[in-house]
Amino acid sequence: MVNHSVVLIAVNSKDIASTNQADLLRSLDPWVAMDAFEGHPTYAFDRLRMVYLPDGLLFEDHLDRRWNRFNGELVQEVIFPSRHVAASGQASLTLHPIGVPHLQRGEVGPYGGIGGVAPPPSSRLAPWWRMLLNEAEASPEVAEFDLSLEVTHHGPHLDTPCLFIEVGSTEATWDHLGAAQVLANIMRKGLLGEDTTSWDPSKHAGQTVVVTLGGGHYAPRANLLGALEGVWIGHMLATYAMPFEQDGEHVGGNWRQALDAALEATTVSFPGGEVVCSMDKKAFRGWQRQAIRAHLEALGIPLLTSRQIKERLE
Repeated sequence: MVNHSVVLIAVNSKDIASTNQADLLRSLDPWVAMDAFEGHPTYAFDRLRMVYLPDGLLFEDHLDRRWNRFNGELVQEVIFPSRHVAASGQASLTLHPIGVPHLQRGEVGPYGGIGGVAPPPSSRLAPWWRMLLNEAEASPEVAEFDLSLEVTHHGPHLDTPCLFIEVGSTEATWDHLGAAQVLANIMRKGLLGEDTTSWDPSKHAGQTVVVTLGGGHYAPRANLLGALEGVWIGHMLATYAMPFEQDGEHVGGNWRQALDAALEATTVSFPGGEVVCSMDKKAFRGWQRQAIRAHLEALGIPLLTSRQIKERLE
């Protein structure tokens, strides 16, 4: 049994957007086949591992633990290449963390995940977002694709930092090889060679890590802030992921649970970082904003505007 750390890339064998990204990534280096994992094909190159799973990704809970039991390797991070689904049908390239911390504690979400908790977000979200902006600008074949971070949503549940990297949004674009190539290039550049896209406490301690609060499924606040060199992005909670209830003067609902879980998981991913929150004020009512501010003040977490975060970089 070995005991070294690896990055695991989990592929959905039934998803052309997922397999295209994976196959193109493997075409760039001499990957070799490994022993089957739970009966499924696996490959290795350098410290990267890849597994082709048969039935989707959203319910592959504890994949990191299962891999460790399989061969003794410690999974330090999981990357999920995937398709993105949207009713708009707009071609898109997206990145996002996962979790359903707003659901009742212990509840299994309709699209996976475990309520009340959230996996640690990959520290690569902001650096890979900046890479995506640059790669897409240099790739005319994806000129029609929208680019966005997405808020925290769906499963599976893991203990290890993770992210989804996706091609959207319908069958018309899921098999787009140009889009898959852009994302495969990001994975290769980000995961191999001199790794400058993940958090290093010895280099990055004290830098700003932003948890965004409020807004819709796409994340304009995080998109803006994550594009700034020196800013890191953790979990991003949409308005629907901070559900409030009011009974007289009592403020209830799972908003506090979701916020605490997002902050806790983000802190795990960024040891030594200064975790702050940034809120879309228009997404909440006055009494909700007041409750959020009071809770963050009690936790000692700064609530900053976009301008204040930018000023920290000057």
